[in-house]
Amino acid sequence: MPVPPRDIHVIGVPLDLGQSLRGVDIGPGAVRYAGLGPALRALGHTVTDLGDIEIPKRDQLNPDQDPAFAKAIAEVSAKLCAQAEASATNGATPIFVGGDHAMSIGSVSGVTAAGRTGILWIDAHGDLNTPDTSPSGNIHGMPLATLLGTGLPDLVQLGGRNPKVLPEDVVLLAIRELDPGERAMALDLGLKVLTMRDIDERGIAKVVREALDHLGHTERLHVSLDLDSLDPSVVPGVGTPVPGGLTYREAQLICETIADSGRMTSLDLVEVNPLIGDHNRTAEVAVRLTESLFGKAIL
Repeated sequence: MPVPPRDIHVIGVPLDLGQSLRGVDIGPGAVRYAGLGPALRALGHTVTDLGDIEIPKRDQLNPDQDPAFAKAIAEVSAKLCAQAEASATNGATPIFVGGDHAMSIGSVSGVTAAGRTGILWIDAHGDLNTPDTSPSGNIHGMPLATLLGTGLPDLVQLGGRNPKVLPEDVVLLAIRELDPGERAMALDLGLKVLTMRDIDERGIAKVVREALDHLGHTERLHVSLDLDSLDPSVVPGVGTPVPGGLTYREAQLICETIADSGRMTSLDLVEVNPLIGDHNRTAEVAVRLTESLFGKAIL
């Protein structure tokens, strides 16, 4: 089924404050260089690149005064939330290009202001840690918990709404690594978690349709795509690789099925780190998957 032409806003979020590995801040530039805009225009969409959200320079921040860079991330999240809300409420389809996954605190906080939004979180990890449960203390492992209403107050209360999403409006897909605190939260909230074992046992087609069916009651659909959901052999340029991830074709089928549903209203592309990758390979995969999300088909 062809995807109708969309008014797409590309918003770069070169955030590298949510984790300790450098390089993810140049992810937005790498994805642009890999041809995101031209690829989407070739599919008939209107693409407006709104540039990058301004990010404080990591080397100019004092971690003793701002542990885990939480205050800086809250400031960035507030700016991104405002931009995301403006794009979503004006009928555009925003693509938020990161940057580490902490950026989703701002992007999802903004787009959920436009209506009840289902969240399809495609990731190797649950991102359900809190400051009390996180082994590393890195905020890029906390965004989904924050959006569900648990975490650092400045981030949880962003935009004056808490929580931003309801447990029944969330599906985690392609999960293969959960910390003990994340596992406890997922079970306590009754989250829909579809793991790599589910995909191995039942096949990607059935599992992704189950995910979309579970979110069928929501008005809108936000897809948060962490590139580490794919196997590291496919996308070497990610900060927290975990063996046993999605194959390229499994990831493509997820994206093609989402496109067929016609329901996606916003998208995160996160954790592209060109300093780790091989000749911008991970950014190129991100662009190919985005093409499929916006309607590119074999026939």
